[in-house]
Amino acid sequence: MSNANNGAEQAGRSATTKHGIMLLLAAVMPPMAIITLVPVLPLLMREFSGVEGFQFLVPIAMTIPALCVALFSPLAGWISDRVGRKNLLITALVLYAGIGVVPFFLSDIKQIIVARIILGVAEAVIMTIATALIGDYFKGKERERWVALQIATVSLSAIVLIAVGGILGEVLGSRGPFLLYLLALPVAAAIAIILFEPERSASSLSTASDKLPLARILPLLLTTLFVGIIFYTIIVKLGVILGLSADVSPGQIGAIGAAANVGVALGSVLFGRFKGASGPMLVLIGLVLAAAGYMGAGLSTSLAMTTVSVIIASLGFGMLLPTMLTWVLQLLPENVRGRGTGLWTGVFFFGQFFAPLLAAGLQNQLGGLANVLLLFAGLCALGVVVAAFKLKGAESLLTK
Repeated sequence: MSNANNGAEQAGRSATTKHGIMLLLAAVMPPMAIITLVPVLPLLMREFSGVEGFQFLVPIAMTIPALCVALFSPLAGWISDRVGRKNLLITALVLYAGIGVVPFFLSDIKQIIVARIILGVAEAVIMTIATALIGDYFKGKERERWVALQIATVSLSAIVLIAVGGILGEVLGSRGPFLLYLLALPVAAAIAIILFEPERSASSLSTASDKLPLARILPLLLTTLFVGIIFYTIIVKLGVILGLSADVSPGQIGAIGAAANVGVALGSVLFGRFKGASGPMLVLIGLVLAAAGYMGAGLSTSLAMTTVSVIIASLGFGMLLPTMLTWVLQLLPENVRGRGTGLWTGVFFFGQFFAPLLAAGLQNQLGGLANVLLLFAGLCALGVVVAAFKLKGAESLLTK
């Protein structure tokens, strides 16, 4: 863990709660770019119904930032390792606010997509650096706590952001939610005042040529990709999954979706309760919950059973996400932490972008969504077996 010692401590500065809160606020910005548009998607579809290919273009305008995060996060991490993190984060937040609000004034869907692509690049920088700074500022129990809090905050904020996006849509129409991106400006100002640039230790500077330990983190990145896919399949397909067992209204979908986000947050809190647990043990527990949830949803004959299954799966996701991120941060040397964090962020967001495409393809091949859910349950169960074989001799991931 010597590589995990943050440079701030060695320079006589240590991070406190206010620094962690700033990083949590920054981490909310990238998910907000998609979440706030969910309530106005029907309005946007109706508005651009006269444009050729609108059925494809409007959803792309909504989700293209996630693909940009997947593609550009590794580059963002690499740059932050070279030029520093704080100023780059502030610049990205200002860009996020400036370009994020542009679609409010546009009437061309293709111009909106271009603006959203630039927004996605800014998101890649924000998410990567906010996560890397948690690794820079904190270690041990504190790092584990702030990683879990990041997952919980993003999940719980989704509930509020969807509601606020809906209100702005009601009052200002389909473009109302785009005004929310201006919230990044006060966050940038606060970060400029409160955060500090971590200073690298002498050992880090003397080993500046160290390479990314790709062989060690690659299995974790692949696991993260799988977790991202099963996590976002539940989120994106929630309405259809609930509809397998009963007719559901938008209000019911929203309420159950909120409960699922609370489940993710509770799972991230549960993650921190397993003091001294190894990485394989935490992965095993998370995948057991995910497998049970997916199987229950695939076999369900009632809305109540499906709802409980979705929440159980969400508890598993809430454990798996901080486990994978904490594990990767623990393995990354200080001088390549930005690069490694960027890879983790990119892989996870690629899972977000790829999940609905994979689910749709499998649904056609397997004869229905229920069979896709059962397939994912089986893959989670296979992951449980693999994790069980890795338990023997595994070192503790969480500090006792």
